[in-house]
Amino acid sequence: MCGIVGLFLKSRMLEPQLGAMLSQMLGVMTDRGPDSAGFAVYGAGDGSHIKLTLRSNLGNDIDTIADEISADIGGPLASSKRGSHIVLTTPKSIEQKVRDWLAANRADVRVVGAGSRMELYKEVGLPSDVAERFALKDMAGTHGIGHTRMATESAVTTDGAHPFSTGVDQCLVHNGSLSNHNGVRRNLQRDGLTFQTENDTEVAAAYLTWRLRQGMDLNTALEACLSDLDGFYTFVVGTESGFAVLRDPIACKPAVMAETDDYVAFGTEYRALVGLPGVEQARVFEPEPAKVYVWERH
Repeated sequence: MCGIVGLFLKSRMLEPQLGAMLSQMLGVMTDRGPDSAGFAVYGAGDGSHIKLTLRSNLGNDIDTIADEISADIGGPLASSKRGSHIVLTTPKSIEQKVRDWLAANRADVRVVGAGSRMELYKEVGLPSDVAERFALKDMAGTHGIGHTRMATESAVTTDGAHPFSTGVDQCLVHNGSLSNHNGVRRNLQRDGLTFQTENDTEVAAAYLTWRLRQGMDLNTALEACLSDLDGFYTFVVGTESGFAVLRDPIACKPAVMAETDDYVAFGTEYRALVGLPGVEQARVFEPEPAKVYVWERH
């Protein structure tokens, strides 16, 4: 099952509404994945700072974590709280020091996502409840992706919820199943990538991170998935400036897209798109199997 939504705005006029539009789309997909949900939004940021989205996998308090880190390594660091997550904004120059401090002092804390523009949130619960818990409707930005999960292959946990992020300003959601993810994981680990879960979607995200680090652009990296990742899947990907969709060569998982002069939208089902402004005049289409679709802002 599982449900995917994605929205890439071409019109700056719609940017204040990004969260509200994505929240509505996510709620419609509830019955495809009612056990957990997550989303990533690309909002404001600058090239000199990194936003680390943090959560405690043990449910421990992290409200004062910015002050604790600042007291040890210097600062101050800016932070804001949404639901159970904290967004910690750190200068790029001390990002690794912050990560090292977390590893040494707060092993319970997960870095859910990192980016100059990306914030990533996920939790167990109905998708509409998760969206409300993190006030998704109030978030502005240029693009975002979301996922509703039905955990057919693993436990219902926040760690297992999507999106997965393994690179800066990069995240991925996935509907389907990879058959060779364990072998791909071992190869990536030998090349220095690390994993927090056994979820095959995290492997797909890490594979893209690996390819992008090799100098491939997003389009070429996704094309490489077709030869290196076995199984059936639909990927929706976000990067700092891009939004992409890829279906496997069989394309057995449902997918529909709508494009207007103002936006590009993705939904596992068309009903996720019907509340979008101007969708009646949109070009509505099913993305073709084994074809990469990429939109980027410049």
